[in-house]
Order: sequence, then C-alpha cells, then structure tokens
Amino acid sequence: MSEDSRWLNDVVWDEQGLVPAIAQDADTGEVLMFAWMNREALALTAEKREAVYWSRSRRKLWHKGEESGHTQRVREIRMDCDGDVVLLKIEQVGGIACHTGRRSCFFQRHLDGGGWEDVEPVLKDPAEIYAKK
Repeated sequence: MSEDSRWLNDVVWDEQGLVPAIAQDADTGEVLMFAWMNREALALTAEKREAVYWSRSRRKLWHKGEESGHTQRVREIRMDCDGDVVLLKIEQVGGIACHTGRRSCFFQRHLDGGGWEDVEPVLKDPAEIYAKK
C-alpha cells in the first residue's frame, strides 16, 4: 500500500466494506444526497475530485453523473469524529442531485397528519435526463 493511501485506513468501514457518504452543497450547506462508498470509491473521489460512489443495487462503482451529466465536483472531504461517516462538500453540476430530477434527494417533508409531502419541485423530467442519447 502506498503512503498516499494510508489515510483510507482511518475510515471505519462496515461489514460490507462500506462507509455512508453525505453530499452537501459547499456554498449553502444544503444536504443533497446520501450514498455509500467503498475504499476504491473514496480513493477515486479524492483522486478525481469528483464524487464516485458504490451502488449496492448494481454492485459496482458509480461515478455520479455518468448517465445524467449531473456530476459532483468535490471541494472537501471530511470524516466525522467516529470515523464512520464521510461528508463531501461539493459543487453540484447542473443543479440536480436526485434521480427524480430535483435539486436534493431530501424533497419529502413529514406532515403532522402522518404522511409525506413533496416540498421541492422537479427541475427536469427524469425521462429527459436519462433518455438514451
């Protein structure tokens, strides 16, 4: 292992070799999304300065924006006090982080009546975003 990658040993990886990753707008502080990273994803993120995650459903690396064009430029990588959560302070290219076409994946708010309400608009139709070019 190279000296350059020793910092990855400080991360507390779960049983599957993953760590939770939060993407936060570097300018506004808004939380845009949550995903998972494995060691390779975190190393690539640091190297490329663009977010790379681990897709648990597809069982492969996922470069954010590879299909949509909505990449995340990473300004800073932080780790919490326990070492088991990573925070990416990012610039969201194209302004859309969510696959639903919204700015943030956290667009649903709990109502006092017990349900959920969409509180952020769809900025672009997902069918348009993910149309095969």
